[in-house]
Amino acid sequence: MDASEKIIIYQVLPRLFGNENRTCQAGASKQINGCGKMGDFNQRALEQIKSLGATHIWYTGIIEHATQTDNSLFGIQPDNPSVVKGQAGSPYAIKDYYDVDPDIATSIPARMQEFELLVKRTHKAGMKVIIDFVPNHVARQYHSDVKPEGVEDLGEGDDQNVAFSPNNNFYYLPGQQFHIEGMDLQGYYEMPAKATGNDQFTAQPNQGDWYETVKLNYGVDYVGGRQGHFDPIPRTWKQMLHILQYWADKGIDGFRCDMAEMVPVEFWRWAITQVKALHPEIIFIAEIYNPDEYQNYISQGHFDYLYDKVGMYDCLRAVTQGNALASDITRQWQQTDSIREHMLYFMENHDEQRLASDFFAGDGDRGRAPMIVAACLGTNPTMIYFGQELGERGMDAEGFSGRDGRTTIFDYWMVDAIRRWRNKGRFDNRQLTPKEVSLQQFYSRLLGLCNSEAAIREGEMYDLMYANLRSERFNPGKQFAFVRQHEGEVILAIANFDEQDAEVEINIPQHLFEYFGLPEVDQVHAEGLLSGCPFNISFSSKQPTRLLVPANNGRLLKFKLEVKK
Repeated sequence: MDASEKIIIYQVLPRLFGNENRTCQAGASKQINGCGKMGDFNQRALEQIKSLGATHIWYTGIIEHATQTDNSLFGIQPDNPSVVKGQAGSPYAIKDYYDVDPDIATSIPARMQEFELLVKRTHKAGMKVIIDFVPNHVARQYHSDVKPEGVEDLGEGDDQNVAFSPNNNFYYLPGQQFHIEGMDLQGYYEMPAKATGNDQFTAQPNQGDWYETVKLNYGVDYVGGRQGHFDPIPRTWKQMLHILQYWADKGIDGFRCDMAEMVPVEFWRWAITQVKALHPEIIFIAEIYNPDEYQNYISQGHFDYLYDKVGMYDCLRAVTQGNALASDITRQWQQTDSIREHMLYFMENHDEQRLASDFFAGDGDRGRAPMIVAACLGTNPTMIYFGQELGERGMDAEGFSGRDGRTTIFDYWMVDAIRRWRNKGRFDNRQLTPKEVSLQQFYSRLLGLCNSEAAIREGEMYDLMYANLRSERFNPGKQFAFVRQHEGEVILAIANFDEQDAEVEINIPQHLFEYFGLPEVDQVHAEGLLSGCPFNISFSSKQPTRLLVPANNGRLLKFKLEVKK
């Protein structure tokens, strides 16, 4: 990986990306609703994603997971619908770690070859490939149909008469039959019951639990005081390392590790070190929600990047909704300042509600201001979720998850904004509204700047908020301002979370000039990187910088100053 590259991730579900069916029915089968394929990511599609500024594509749902679709004609063991969420099933209920999801293959027998070609096409388009690694849990009926010779299936050889053994893959509840509260399991029988994926060590999880999954055993005795048994190396560790190496050998460039904090950090240190010994450039991204463990999973676990969901995402969401002050962003980045280059910022992903949904901001345009902060505040990675750049609302009631402001991961469905953008592979924007085209152009420009501008890609950041908390012409509740600088190239950034245009006066403290070694100037010609318009501004501690900042948007003003020797 280029050390100076700022990672921009485009997350996308292949199952949904290419589906053209405009008349999907809630909870309907694949035959009725249709399904996107890996082949839909042809060179034209990949060029369009690349043009948004993406450096990496996270293809979500590549590895085979449990589904209600019967693929037994292709030698794939079917799943009992009682332990599958939705018709399509969750991409996080892995059924076979060594296989590709058959739903997204044009030819099911050639599904692995299609994936390998997808990796090659993505690389040819100038982007890198991230896939999910789901280490904490598997589908209740996990069974590998294509595991390499000599590989044991998970659970094969387990001693099911004991609740815990370091040599078992699963946790058991001896003498107890699996049951889900309030559900008829329709012939599904599990005896003894296995612990459920979200750490439910009970034979009777409820419908709000991850009942479709089984918790994997990494040698931690959860019932017996959470003691770790890591010497000798647990069997699950060795099996999961083999799976990581299997996919790394396919030429992928990174793993997004689902619920990484539910797996002991000792495993990650052991496994990531070995994968990187063979694939030094591969990256590991941890989904982690406990800030107390951030430092541990970076320094001890050797993760490259961590989700900053409970930090920066929650803060920017609250500011966007008017439930927090823009000045709170300062406190938020300061909380992870020592590891900020490792934090992945985003405003949407498959778990979160769409910006444009009624449950969040109600309008995709209101995502502009928070995205300016998420994309430009630091050198750390930024991610968007497919359709975010078009203001996709996610307000369909697709089936299992209902109308919740999220794009379903459980159902066969079509994403309307993406379908119209694709326009049967033409990508000509003819089916998009002017508002959608404008938002798309904003994202393309903003994300493109992340790597075309050295000050954003690798420069230092200076937060201006402390100098503007009491300004008469600056509202710290609605505006956030900072500077990025690299070798005299300066970008003055301001995000306006207000519903109204704001005429602001930004105080530039003298300390900034001392810190960067820059001269003060009464007037400088600046380029509006987002608007394309020129600006003449002052950049001095003696008088404030006056700007008109559009509502729910921002300014990125670039100019060059001579660095003092």
